[in-house]
Amino acid sequence: MNDDRDTARTAAPTSIREAVGGPLGIAETSLPAVAFVVAYTASGSDTNTAAIVAVGLALVLTIVRLAKRESPVHALSGLIGVGFAAFIATRSGRAEDFFLPGLLANAAYAAAFLISIAVKRPLVGIIVANLDGEGREWRRDPQRARAFVLATWLWAGLFMLRLLVQLPLYLTHSVVALGVVKTAMGLPLFALGLWLTWLLVRRHRTPAAVAEA
Repeated sequence: MNDDRDTARTAAPTSIREAVGGPLGIAETSLPAVAFVVAYTASGSDTNTAAIVAVGLALVLTIVRLAKRESPVHALSGLIGVGFAAFIATRSGRAEDFFLPGLLANAAYAAAFLISIAVKRPLVGIIVANLDGEGREWRRDPQRARAFVLATWLWAGLFMLRLLVQLPLYLTHSVVALGVVKTAMGLPLFALGLWLTWLLVRRHRTPAAVAEA
């Protein structure tokens, strides 16, 4: 029994570290945006220079991960994301457009989670059940289903909060503030969401899920 409790306590932190890709994942997610803002400020508001610096840093981080023979998924996805953001910013000539793909992604994620609640198919339930091999058993357990709905509301709220804070900064061309807020509301908020989701899901497990574990 104690071993089960110890496993439950350590599973979430380990999963969070894996979800964000470890220390390199944190760097890949956060540093290119920081580099963009720093380069933009240091170059006298030169969007092209800032974009080159951000993409260059993302490329270096990708090479580091490949050299360490780690999974390139996080690095390549980050590189593609930074490259696309840089392309949008350089094409429009507006530095704040570097952050536009992230804003659109948050809007899309928020909509997806809200729609899943409206159609009574909470996304968190679908994702967790597939990962655990639980199937559709959770739908027969009112407490379990309620936990998944709450967790789905949690993620919808997280993405909407990002939009609520960052969109006004984007509309007012506040590039430096937008970069700071994006970094602060990036991985820290994502990790918090994973942790709270884990607490909700672990608290209400179906007998089948417990037996499987």
